[in-house]
Parts: sequence; structure tokens; C-alpha cells
Amino acid sequence: MARVKTLAIDCATEACSVALFDGNAMIAGFCEPMRRGHAERLVPMIADLPERGRADRVLVSLGPGSFTGVRIGLAAARALGLAWGAEVLGYPTLALVAAMAQGDRPGEAVTVVMEGGHGQWFMQNFDATGIATDQVQSLLPEDADRAAQHRLVAGNRAPALAALPGGAAREALPVSPDARQALMLAPVHWRSDLAPLYGRGPDARLPAAKP
Repeated sequence: MARVKTLAIDCATEACSVALFDGNAMIAGFCEPMRRGHAERLVPMIADLPERGRADRVLVSLGPGSFTGVRIGLAAARALGLAWGAEVLGYPTLALVAAMAQGDRPGEAVTVVMEGGHGQWFMQNFDATGIATDQVQSLLPEDADRAAQHRLVAGNRAPALAALPGGAAREALPVSPDARQALMLAPVHWRSDLAPLYGRGPDARLPAAKP
């Protein structure tokens, strides 16, 4: 049976990353930290992969994260899937962070905490098998301190969470999502429904109707 080539895309957070896999083996991948500029870098990064990243399947982060980054990744994945006749699947960003943390701490439950903007953090708890036990929440740090359920905390806000009053016994892994690690995430997390997972309401609001 021929091995499936997979292109992974993750630009939902403060990095832009892509990777090309042959079966479970990574052929090549890139990850560039950036707060802005995902739209300008994503396609050139894919083009720099062998065979310009062409694959049988495209995996893309659905968020939560930056509204713009999530939309950029999804738009690119859909366009490439259409052009190549490839299957396009999405995955939750926080689930990948949990899988990466559990790759370092196998069999340990983990709380994932990532920057959410506007002074809030995205948080979700995962059991020892990597399955989420609650919904993504966007919380102020003091609320996140109370909502964290596990000793192991992972994500780009994990050190800050561990420094809060309730974090004395926590171990922080400052892990960020990276497409080069996308296949650490079990296929049970892959979704054919490509609806974005924003984690909170949009920043922009429609103007109120005049009375």
C-alpha cells in the first residue's frame, strides 16, 4: 500500500510552520516565530518544501488562536486541497500542544494554556490519553489559575500560570504548536468539519443600530 503524503500547516499562533510527511516520516519542515506576517510567509514556506509541498492530504490548525492566522491557514489548506484533489482535515491547536507535551511526559494528564489576547488565556484540560475533558475557555489569568486541573501545564503561557498563587506544585512546559510535530496528534483529533475554533467572540463588533 502506498504511503500517504501529508502537508501540515499551523499558523494560528505566534509562529508560522509547515511540514511535509511521507507516511509518518517528515521529509522537511519549517517553523518561523512571528507575531504578524503569516499571510506573506505561509505560501513561500510551502513552496520551499520538496515538490512545492504537494501532498495527498492537508492537515491544518483550526485554532483557537489569532483570528487572522486561523483564517489564513484554512484558506491556504482549502485552496491546495482543491488544486491537488487532496483530502483536507483540521485539528484543534490546543490538542496538538497537549500531544507534544505528552510526548515529553507520556501518560500524564495536562492543562494547556496559550495566549488568547486582550489579557486572557486560552485554556483546556486533557486526560492522560490526550482527550479533552472540557471545552476551550478564554480566561483571565486569575480564573485560569483556578480552572487548571493538572500538575503538568503546557503552552506559551504555562510558565506564567505556574507562577500564579495556585501554581506552586505545577510543572510548566513552554510548548508552542508546530506543524513539524503534527503527526504526534492521533487521527481521532482530525476533523473533516473545517469550522474555525476561535475560542472567544470576534474583536470587531457591528455598530449598534440607531434608535
